[in-house]
Order: sequence, then C-alpha cells, then structure tokens
Amino acid sequence: MNLWLFIAALNGALAVAAGAFATHGLQARLDPHALQLFETAARYHMYHALALGLASFAVRDLAATSATVAAGFFLAGILLFCGSLYLLALTGVKFYAMVTPFGGVCFLIGWGFLAFAATRLKM
Repeated sequence: MNLWLFIAALNGALAVAAGAFATHGLQARLDPHALQLFETAARYHMYHALALGLASFAVRDLAATSATVAAGFFLAGILLFCGSLYLLALTGVKFYAMVTPFGGVCFLIGWGFLAFAATRLKM
C-alpha cells in the first residue's frame, strides 16, 4: 500500500466534507468572516490533499526521500494551517490565528521539496 496516497485520499475526502459542512451546516451559524475562513481552510485542505497525492507518486528512485519529506510538510501544513483556520472559524479564539503562518510555511517547504524531488525522478 502507498501510505501517502492513502493519506492524500483521506484528506481529500475530509476536505470535501468540510466544504459541504460549510455550505450546508454553517452558513446560518457563522458570521460571513468566519465562514470565509472556514471555506479558505477547506480550499487549501483540498489543494494540499492533491499535493500529497502528487508527492506519493514521486516516492521512488532518487526522489523518494525528497518526496517523502514534501508529503510530511504538506500534512503538517494541513494540520497547522487548515486546522487553525477551522478552529478559529468555529470558536472565534484568536490564538489559533497565530499558528496559521507556520502551516503556510510548511506548505511552502513542501512545495520546495516536491520541486527538488521532480529534479531527481528518472522518467
């Protein structure tokens, strides 16, 4: 089993569920700003679930280590960036906003490692 592809698929499903929850379950409960935060989290969650999937296909040859590191940073970014925005939107606790930039940095590092992995793949 390709563990990273499995994790990517789970995160894709969670991102779809979060988006549906925002549209159907939160519109009447959250103010427009909080709803926008939640929707941003769901969108970035999906983008990076797909990025995890890309990284999972690069876990081979000389790119295996870089692709694995990229996948790890994408997952960390999902947890920190998306997770903090989900929590901020749902609770209004401003502390969570302090965590969000760390998740964004994880996303950037992940993309950098994925780019490096691409240079190491043998086609």
